[in-house]
Amino acid sequence: MKPNELLDEAKTLQPQLQKWRRTIHRNPEVGFDLPKTKALVKQALTEMGYAPQDCGRAGVLALAGGKRPGKTILLRGDMDALPIFEESGEVFASEVPGKMHGCGHDMHTAMMLGAAKLLKEHEEEIEGTVKLEFQPAEEIFQGSPDMISNGLLENPKVDAAVMFHVLAGMPLPLGEVMVPGGGITMASCEQYHIVVHGKGGHGSMPENCIDPITAAAHIHIALEEINARELSQNDFGVLTTGRFAAGAASNVIPDTAEMWGTIRTTDPDNKTGAFIRQRMTEISEGVAKAFRCTAEVEFSDYCPCMMVDKALAQDAMTYMTDLLGKGAMDMAPLTGGKPGGGSEDFAFVSHEVPTVSMFLACGSPERGYRYGQHHPKVRFDDSVLWEGSAAYSYFALRWLEGHR
Repeated sequence: MKPNELLDEAKTLQPQLQKWRRTIHRNPEVGFDLPKTKALVKQALTEMGYAPQDCGRAGVLALAGGKRPGKTILLRGDMDALPIFEESGEVFASEVPGKMHGCGHDMHTAMMLGAAKLLKEHEEEIEGTVKLEFQPAEEIFQGSPDMISNGLLENPKVDAAVMFHVLAGMPLPLGEVMVPGGGITMASCEQYHIVVHGKGGHGSMPENCIDPITAAAHIHIALEEINARELSQNDFGVLTTGRFAAGAASNVIPDTAEMWGTIRTTDPDNKTGAFIRQRMTEISEGVAKAFRCTAEVEFSDYCPCMMVDKALAQDAMTYMTDLLGKGAMDMAPLTGGKPGGGSEDFAFVSHEVPTVSMFLACGSPERGYRYGQHHPKVRFDDSVLWEGSAAYSYFALRWLEGHR
């Protein structure tokens, strides 16, 4: 199929894509608890002529093609939101307090539904099978492994996998598709939780208490020593405490103080992560003991580095250039060829089959989109949804045609 014809078809879907996106945006759901989003997706797919199937705890799969022999390519769109209060000011802002589509997964879901529509209309042309994946729980790094363990990559067996992620707040032309060069492109991520135990009491009598807040504050500062003095300058390691909580009253010293955060590295064998975990545990326990407290350190929800297949990345650059011309760019000049610090649980798939992850620019500071992902004021320009749908479907059609 000619690129300009597919783009023209995709443009006609824009009103429906925007409607889907804004409906999902108004009704954000987090983790695996996605009943409204999942129902919308399954209804839309059914109306297109698909027979959507559940996969895992909250995932949805649908198959396009399969009428001609060939390989199978997986297209992924994630569906979950974030547990934050929206402050974007959009007329279609979240109607659920404390939940917001602040990472653009509502955009991904709408783009994927558009791709499903395009692929269904050209099903006779598909040289193989396109597996459409609508994934939950990306933000907590549990959705992808859950779907893999429930047969995501089997029946039919997946030969290659593709994902897009929207970007806002970056100085990039609207609708630009960015293609990585291959190798490790995104960091691994692991959650940590530190609980400091002391002895609570009245705020007027600290001498009769063991203050866990003081100990936890010193632990927080001491952890910076790992980056400053213990990691090699050639090692990438980021520790971020994103949440610190203790007590509920200003005149009470609590029994416990807690810290939650993330560890990110770009070591595919996770040796750097193992070292950081060891030192975090030693520092937390040691500092706590110095302040007469004890500390418990737990690690969970590990997500590996994103591995982009070089051959598939080269295909992606070719296809996106054919489709968009100068609207496609190599990410290397932007990143310097270095992995980004963000993480993505589609990385689990990238360690199983050849994978490429691309980005779609959806609003720059010059156009008033000043905030990036995960900020309560982030906004995404959904006028480019049709382009995302075209990119998904064109990639699938071209790759299957070229890898029969």
